[in-house]
Amino acid sequence: MQNPNSLDDYVFMCMRDGKFWTFWSLQQCIQKNTNKFYGEPSISAAIRNLRKQHNRIKYNLPASDEIIKRRRMFNSQGYEYKLLLGEKNGI
Repeated sequence: MQNPNSLDDYVFMCMRDGKFWTFWSLQQCIQKNTNKFYGEPSISAAIRNLRKQHNRIKYNLPASDEIIKRRRMFNSQGYEYKLLLGEKNGI
C-alpha cells in the first residue's frame, strides 16, 4: 500500500504487525503518525471493515478465514484485537 488515506488504511497499517491492539493504542498510533484523531467507535468500525471482501482484496488478506482475533484484557472489561495474517499476505 502506497499512500494510506482512510481510517481503514491507518488501522491496517498499525495492526499488520501481528500484535494485539486496543482501540486506545490504535488511536494513539494513528494520531502520532497522521496527526488525525479518531474516536473509539470509528476505530471499532474500521476493524470490522477489515473483514469485508473489498478490504480483504485491497490488503491481500485471506478470503474466507477469520482475520480478527479478539481477547478480553486482563482485569478489564475491554478487549484487544489482533489481525491474523495468512500465508498469502506478503505485506
